[in-house]
Amino acid sequence: MSSPVSGFRSPVSLKIVFVGHVDHGKSTLIGRILEETGSLPEGKLEALRASCEAEGRPFEFAFVLDALAEEQQQNVTIDTTQIHFRARNRSYVIIDAPGHEEFLKNMITGAASADVAVMVVASDEGAREQSRRHGQLLGMLGIRQVIVAINKMDLAKYAETRFREIEQEFSGFLESLGLSTRAFIPISARTGANIERRSEELAWFDGPTLLEAIERFEEVPSAAQQPLRFPVQDVYRMGNQRIVAGRIESGTLRVGDQLLFSPRHKTARVATIERWPGSGAEAAAAGESIGITLRDHIFIERGHIGSHPADSPIESNRIYAKIFWIGPEPLRVGGRYRLKLVTQSVDCEVVAIANVIDAATLDSAVSQQSEVRINEVGQVTLQTRAPLVFDNHDRVPSLGRFILADADHLAGGGIISGAHYPGSSTVKSDNIFWSESEVTAERRAQRNRHRGAVVWLTGLSGAGKSTIARALEKELFQLSMHTYVLDGDNLRHGLNANLGFAPEDRAENIRRVSEVAKLMADAGTVVITSFISPYRNDRARARAIALQAGAEFVEIFVDAPLAVCEERDPKGLYQKARAGQLKGFTGIDAPYESPNDPEIVVRTHEQSVEESVDQILAELLPRLRLK
Repeated sequence: MSSPVSGFRSPVSLKIVFVGHVDHGKSTLIGRILEETGSLPEGKLEALRASCEAEGRPFEFAFVLDALAEEQQQNVTIDTTQIHFRARNRSYVIIDAPGHEEFLKNMITGAASADVAVMVVASDEGAREQSRRHGQLLGMLGIRQVIVAINKMDLAKYAETRFREIEQEFSGFLESLGLSTRAFIPISARTGANIERRSEELAWFDGPTLLEAIERFEEVPSAAQQPLRFPVQDVYRMGNQRIVAGRIESGTLRVGDQLLFSPRHKTARVATIERWPGSGAEAAAAGESIGITLRDHIFIERGHIGSHPADSPIESNRIYAKIFWIGPEPLRVGGRYRLKLVTQSVDCEVVAIANVIDAATLDSAVSQQSEVRINEVGQVTLQTRAPLVFDNHDRVPSLGRFILADADHLAGGGIISGAHYPGSSTVKSDNIFWSESEVTAERRAQRNRHRGAVVWLTGLSGAGKSTIARALEKELFQLSMHTYVLDGDNLRHGLNANLGFAPEDRAENIRRVSEVAKLMADAGTVVITSFISPYRNDRARARAIALQAGAEFVEIFVDAPLAVCEERDPKGLYQKARAGQLKGFTGIDAPYESPNDPEIVVRTHEQSVEESVDQILAELLPRLRLK
């Protein structure tokens, strides 16, 4: 992991998102904080008071925020606004997220870039449904430190009983979301009680004031301390130079660094770093928009992600995410949407939904649902039409969150988790370069009338993988498709003849097969692999390698119970394993990790070979044929 670069203009301010139900006093609270910390432009408060007096209306601190951000529109604050202030020990950025139900999408946008949160709950209404949805979103977006400000205590006559009632009710809910509630604090934004100064009316409360509690927020790791992620926005030609432009989302970058650009895994060294306006620089850090030139000529375009080779992101066409849905039409299995993640924009399809819950109540948790309705959260599996480069949200937040659009309208936001980092391969020599062919995969697909692909069959020995692979190959060949089977036994006669069956040998076996399959898919072939491939992490690595060719990767689980496989035992291997003559045999004394969510499952103890192949063709051909 790269360390921060000294002397950089890195974002040191703690970003606080303020969330709360509409009319719970959030804007008033922010205005009060700005006034009491001396963060308003000189004369702004006096000008607002004079304006209110001239218009014959009472002054309210909510007007401060409205005046600064021009947010008030039909009496509803709808935009997400960022405002700076400084307290005693450090500086802050306030992110004001709207509270109205119709503008939850703006709250997602605001909270996505925050480090910590202040939730505002009015004492007269308590935690409403929208407050609970905000809590769900904060937890989903990975914000763990939260202060709950119980506002409008003046309306409750500063009664401790009312404060304790809300505290008891809401604390359990937030705890169930994994949020660390640093403090529940009674305040009155209107009167200023317990914001910066203590008040006699709240003498029963022996905790900190709101600003004191904010000062106690723990520092969060800066984006510059995370692995390098440099999403490419565009590539410009200036004279003889090709300038790769983008914003560093995380990590640091220096002249001379070797960068890996995903997808396709092309490497090149940084020749120069360009800034606008100004001259070049030796280094740059997270938050900076820069351009770079490269010493090596490789093909790069918008949507590619630059990283250090030793700490690269995940590349896959299959992602697992928790999605908060705000679209008017439900998210459904089979639904197609546009997924946007930093500068990437790809079509995707919903292939599975599980654990759907109502964001306000956390009720109705149900597995294997077929849709996620408005204001619900669901665990969703998405299949993208092209390789997607991403991270788990808990590792690199900016590369672990995305939005889904339905016909150019924002319909949901999600965070990615549970993806496998396949691990870095051996660092290549600086003198080895990828040779780009003038005949691209796209041109081959146009000629062949189908895309190249890797069809990965996995399952126990005896499940029927080789039989199905050969039958599938025959059917694809009869459809005039370029196809070939990579059989595990055949490869162990040659390419992998020096490998045994220990876990490390199995991993290397799969790696070599994956590299061969990638090249064949890039050549336009539908490659069918038939391997036990017992470990999920190895299969995830195979997927990542295959996707470097921009091909479809389809995992097929050839499922059959162990007892059935033993009964078949076509090679007599189970009998030897049971007799102790064969050590480390999968299913007997070595594990098989079945796929969590494969593209296709065939159950050969229930289906004939013909039925299995027909099922595979029905789901596979639409992925391969050109529209």
